[in-house]
Amino acid sequence: MTPSRVRPGPYRRIQIRRRLQLGFWIVLAGVLIARAAEVQVVERMAWMKDALGQHQKSKVVPAHRGRILDRNGAELAVSHWRSSVGVAPNEIQDREKVVAALVENLGVRETTARRVSAPTRSWHVVPGRYSMTRVSQLRGLRGVHVLGELRRLYPREGLASGLLGGVQDGIGKGGIEQSLDSVLTGRPGREIIARDNMGREIPGRVVTVQAPLSGRDVVLTVDMDLQTIAEEVLSTAVASTGARGGDMVVTDPLTGEILALTSILNGSGNVLSAVNTPYEPGSTIKPFTTAALLRHDLASLSDSVDTGTGVWEVKGRRITDIAGGGWLTLHEVIQQSSNVGIAKFAERLTHTQQYLALRDFGFGTPTGILLPGEASGVLRRPQQWSGQSSHSLAFGYELSVTPLQMAMAFGVLANGGWLMEPRLVKEVRGQDGSLLYSGRSRKIRRVVSPRVTDALKRVLVDVVETGTGTRARMSSFLVAGKSGTSRALGKNGRYEEGAYYASFGAYFPADDTQLLFFVKLDRPRGSYYGGATAAPVTLAAMESLLSARQSPIDRKALSRVQRHVSPPPPTTPLVQFAASIEETGIEVPTAARVPAVERAEMTVPRLRDTPIRVALRRLHKMGLRVRLEGSGTVLETVPPGGSAIRAGDTIQVRGRGA
Repeated sequence: MTPSRVRPGPYRRIQIRRRLQLGFWIVLAGVLIARAAEVQVVERMAWMKDALGQHQKSKVVPAHRGRILDRNGAELAVSHWRSSVGVAPNEIQDREKVVAALVENLGVRETTARRVSAPTRSWHVVPGRYSMTRVSQLRGLRGVHVLGELRRLYPREGLASGLLGGVQDGIGKGGIEQSLDSVLTGRPGREIIARDNMGREIPGRVVTVQAPLSGRDVVLTVDMDLQTIAEEVLSTAVASTGARGGDMVVTDPLTGEILALTSILNGSGNVLSAVNTPYEPGSTIKPFTTAALLRHDLASLSDSVDTGTGVWEVKGRRITDIAGGGWLTLHEVIQQSSNVGIAKFAERLTHTQQYLALRDFGFGTPTGILLPGEASGVLRRPQQWSGQSSHSLAFGYELSVTPLQMAMAFGVLANGGWLMEPRLVKEVRGQDGSLLYSGRSRKIRRVVSPRVTDALKRVLVDVVETGTGTRARMSSFLVAGKSGTSRALGKNGRYEEGAYYASFGAYFPADDTQLLFFVKLDRPRGSYYGGATAAPVTLAAMESLLSARQSPIDRKALSRVQRHVSPPPPTTPLVQFAASIEETGIEVPTAARVPAVERAEMTVPRLRDTPIRVALRRLHKMGLRVRLEGSGTVLETVPPGGSAIRAGDTIQVRGRGA
């Protein structure tokens, strides 16, 4: 029998364990080799980038934002580098050198320089912000760190703040800053900064990889001096009338250029309610209703309607005037701002004619101005009108408009019939001053013919001369304008008790017009009529403009349309006669004063509560000159009734209405 060859059990187990250990190490070695290959080959670039990042830092360099300039090149918004300086005392090698550099370059006191560089472990910041020129010598000084910041500045101390807007985190917010953000924003650059083994920046070790590209400059059509005047007179008017706010728009009606635009709301000028807050215009819409009548030859200015006692019951509603006027021509309806009169005349228009006329003047559609958040207002289609809508629209209700829309619509009457696109940007320039864009005036459409605008000009001049806008009357130039008063809506969508909008639109001078003004006051207290509160704002702006050294008006052209006011006759006129030849031997003219012919003396009639038109006729028949303020019925006269007065004297008549 052959003996079996069987190995002992313990030896076999040892052999198996050795083989397992060998396999484990082989696998582990394979994993390590594979991972090393992955790191060295596959992930090589990523690890190199990570290692480089420990010794270098990439930094974005913001670009200068383009400037905003007025039409004459005055800076309204600019960007400047302002730097703060920090000191790390534990990094300083030569403390006296650091102290001397801070004192010499920053102008700080020596005690301050020593305090911020005192040997502590704390980080110190030198008080104040400095220009890049002043901190340039501090770069490379160990222990001193310069932190730059690009800031947006408005040199004119809040001038046109609502129009310009602002910048937050490098992005334009509101106004021109927002609407032209892509133009003003430049292209940021990039630089590489070396760092030591502790991750700290090494002074002086900066490499610019890509230089920043500055934004482009924007030149506005706005005139800085006129903008200043507009803001001052509007602010004064809001304060004096107790109004919640107000708006003022000044344009060149021939080109559509916006020369000034300002809004105030609850004491803040950082708003644009002239562009984005619609309201019901009231009587300032009446010239446009009249234009539609003249355009379609449905009425002439000499046509008349009976306004009765100033109250008209029609289709379940009551339309009222400040005072009854009896029979009034269309000319007088606008001059005296009769709601009853214009509503009766409007019945001659079809709904389509009335709607299209208002639409053609730009109501119900955005003007297209380059400002964010423009409101289009509301002008409903005739299919949505009620039986009362035609009457309401005739005197400025059942539609909403913005002050900017009203200014552009009045521009149609001032320029001969063209609706212009509002123009706010004059030019765009590169940083080298090169012209990249030049704005041009654009006519949107012809609304009415010059025949219509010429006829309306005579009416609007009379509104200012003897109608509801006399507080905008100028002694040297004719002004054409129209006042308006309308009820204001409350938060619940209903008319607020005792709350009104007062407005006034005017162009100046009436002949050869150069400027157009539109003013709206929000909820003035006390007297709230447009002729009493908004018209004086226009007059104040015009007078300030004429007295300013620099203004956008053509003074030579203005002199050609100046009123020619005859001087008053002297009380003792000079009479020429010849001296006696016998006395002198020479016939020489000499002057001698002879007593003036006495003017007839009379008494001022008592006219209180008399209709204005009746009072005017009576005073004119007496040979008196009249200065009229207001409308409706007579509130008082200056001098008062019963006073002695002479023929040719001027008497002031104040009416109760706007």
